Amino acid sequence: KEVPTLTEFFPRCLRASAADGQKDSGIDSKKAIFRRHIEPHLGHKRLNEITTEDIEGLKETYLRGTPTTAPTRERKTINNRLTVLNKALKLAVDWNDSTGLERVPCKIRLLKVVPKEVNFYEADVYDALAEAAAKVDPRAHIIVLLGGDAGLRLGEMIGLKQTDVDFRRHQITIQRNVYKGREVPTKSGKPRVVPMTDALEKALQQHRHLRGPRVLYRDDGRPVSAKRIHMWMKQAQKRAGLEQTSQIHILRHTFCSRLAMKNAPVRTIQELAGHQHLSTTLRYMHLTPGATHEAIKLLNPDARGGILETGTKS
Repeated sequence: KEVPTLTEFFPRCLRASAADGQKDSGIDSKKAIFRRHIEPHLGHKRLNEITTEDIEGLKETYLRGTPTTAPTRERKTINNRLTVLNKALKLAVDWNDSTGLERVPCKIRLLKVVPKEVNFYEADVYDALAEAAAKVDPRAHIIVLLGGDAGLRLGEMIGLKQTDVDFRRHQITIQRNVYKGREVPTKSGKPRVVPMTDALEKALQQHRHLRGPRVLYRDDGRPVSAKRIHMWMKQAQKRAGLEQTSQIHILRHTFCSRLAMKNAPVRTIQELAGHQHLSTTLRYMHLTPGATHEAIKLLNPDARGGILETGTKS
């Protein structure tokens, strides 16, 4: 059988991802990566014609850029692109009855990535931001607290409904995300329950309304949009004298970092944040105060359950 080109085969990869239940955001991301960063270089090639030299050339193109594209400095971003290509080729091998591809024709080696430090707001800076947000708009204040006191993602803030807020039990249930105006499951695919801080509970109590089922609405009565939330965040940052990035995810980083610095157990942070993988949560654990010192103390002979000298009996 004639082996298809990468451009001919890739739509089948997207359909397979949808059939496997992958979220719309993930499928859209794959589609964008292929169209912008893979197809222009390798789309015309048949699957069995893609060589290891092609892959190395692709890496060099990403790192150095072209006359029409800037270099890609984030190695993790390059690895994400290579992973999309790698998965497509492996799927083509799995479907060799229809593709004619008996084996992956090349080696795709990912670039080494040095983990980056997670950006977050220190306690005094976060407090100043929350105070500034309250002066900007009550909804801006709620946004800062939903991110920094409860760890909600942007789409989870938009999708939060008043029925998700349980004032009797002093907790909120995060059970949906909003992506391109559509309600979809959370990133982990599971709901999670987060107890409310006093500040968050008070802000939500004062903001109760009859506009509709959701917690956040615009002035014209329509559900709040991502653009509007970014605008409120930027205004709050400006009023607090901070860099005006409008980034919302830094609030979630702040939430996890604050818990780590208060010595919350790693599994508890994972559960509250809704991290699918423990490795994501572990990025924050170096912030736990005194953790390394306490660990080394365990090596002292007089420590409880201490070290035994060689040849002694326990």
